[in-house]
Amino acid sequence: MIASRDICITPDGIEATTRIQAAIDSATHQKLRVVLAPGRHICGGLTLRSNVELHLDEGAELVFIPDYAAYEKTRVGVIAEESDRAMITGKGAQHIAITGTGRISCDGSRAFSLGGDDAMGTLIPAEKRPRVLVLEDCQHVALTEITVLDSPMWTLHFVGCSDVSLRGIRVDNNRQMPNTDGIVVDGCQNLVVSDSEIRTADDGIVLKTSATAEGGTAGECRDIRVTGCTIESRSCALKIGTESHDNFRDISFEDCDIVQSNRGLGIFSRDGGVVENVRFARIKLDCHETPDGFWGSGEALTINVIDRRPDSRPAGAVRGVEISEISGHMQGAINLFAERAGDISDVLVDGLSLKQRPGTLGTAQSYDLRPTAADLEADPDAEGRANAWRKGADGRVIGLVEYPGGMPAIFARNVAGLDLQNWQVSRPDPLPDGWNSEALVTL
Repeated sequence: MIASRDICITPDGIEATTRIQAAIDSATHQKLRVVLAPGRHICGGLTLRSNVELHLDEGAELVFIPDYAAYEKTRVGVIAEESDRAMITGKGAQHIAITGTGRISCDGSRAFSLGGDDAMGTLIPAEKRPRVLVLEDCQHVALTEITVLDSPMWTLHFVGCSDVSLRGIRVDNNRQMPNTDGIVVDGCQNLVVSDSEIRTADDGIVLKTSATAEGGTAGECRDIRVTGCTIESRSCALKIGTESHDNFRDISFEDCDIVQSNRGLGIFSRDGGVVENVRFARIKLDCHETPDGFWGSGEALTINVIDRRPDSRPAGAVRGVEISEISGHMQGAINLFAERAGDISDVLVDGLSLKQRPGTLGTAQSYDLRPTAADLEADPDAEGRANAWRKGADGRVIGLVEYPGGMPAIFARNVAGLDLQNWQVSRPDPLPDGWNSEALVTL
């Protein structure tokens, strides 16, 4: 990039998709900055090009049309929750950015939901919902200081990208809208998320290695660093999986605050990819119970290895996990669960200080193995919602299992090489009903 130029777009009260896209498309080998001036810019699908920075001035609002059909031309390669579209896309682009202190507004919880599911504590999502941003196979990507409000589905999704910097991002989604993950890092390498604030009903910052429509994968997730972030999540705040069709290596989550969340830290292996060399360090936790419609309940840390497709490909092993200097509160427990002996191995816990207190719902007294193979069953008469919850013949949610002897502080099954050092979990005295008298239970 040998030079730069700006194109400024001012709002005029009518749809701005054509004007914004034409400005983006005018990029050549020079650096181009498309500036959205203060005001409301009503927009449909946009596609980013190489050497383009989309900048939202203070007071600028990019308001996306709340209609799935508006994104017919911005389809993406990785289908998620029946969605093959995004509001902003980019494929194979280099040196692209979205910057500025303006905001992106999506109206997701109103326009893409079908009312409330009071029993499960969630909204009922529409069948077709676009993601906000999907970048595929892009290099040298920067997102800085932008705010995204009320996403209808996954918010910021990076697929097979490398050399990515996400700094000062703010995501604020409806806390009852399912599948509204904040930042999804999918088969990426050399990616950093720093100093960001994510508040959402689903996973906060989640790493995946998804399958592609062509039968391949998004690639290996490697050299990923998350630091200095604040997360509020009704699912899992900092997470690896469950989509795990390829490997995860050299991952760190450090110096983060997790507030008013369900699960705090999580690794979920389901699809064959190996997870190794993961570090959680200097993290404050505030984990609370949630209704059964959300996976897990009040858990500080969950690692589980469960076959999603037991007849074709077993779940990959999880090994080499370090958990250090973790503090705060939990209403659930720490869960380490593998179906087969040794599928979780070499887990070091060094410097754990937690208060375990009872919640008001009682949902933490079961450990949660969702998603299971039952989520793949296409039974239109089954009670539940696909990839969320299903009830068995006994009327209970499939995947919720009572702790043997009651809820402990730490539960580990089929874990090889669990090294617990300098750990303390403060528990009530006397213990509430349904709690295990043993703080540590290993099977």
